Amino acid sequence: MEPLLAIAVGLLYAAAIYMMLRRSIVKLVIGLMLLSNAANLLIFTSAGLTPGAPPLIAEGALMPDGPIADPLPQALILTAIVIAFGVLAFAVVLIHRAYNILHTDNLDQMKDTDT
Repeated sequence: MEPLLAIAVGLLYAAAIYMMLRRSIVKLVIGLMLLSNAANLLIFTSAGLTPGAPPLIAEGALMPDGPIADPLPQALILTAIVIAFGVLAFAVVLIHRAYNILHTDNLDQMKDTDT
């Protein structure tokens, strides 16, 4: 399963970089979204896929009885998802405002308005 997820991470990174190199600011934001998803999947994959019980210890025991899932990567990914959603929401509002003012989403035409 890990090689398949490694290929998926590589494809997501490649698609994200391709989208971020386009001239449209909407495609730039889509590329950022793909990049954040690829990073989340990379963290999840590098932590190891251990199918196990939730990380709970029975009352009176010092150690868990069997294999358990590591909660740290899951917590990191949940935090990263929330941060990425906030950045995406800010970027969408920023794009909407820029489009209303400049009437274009082309980055080259946006540079011409700086003078």
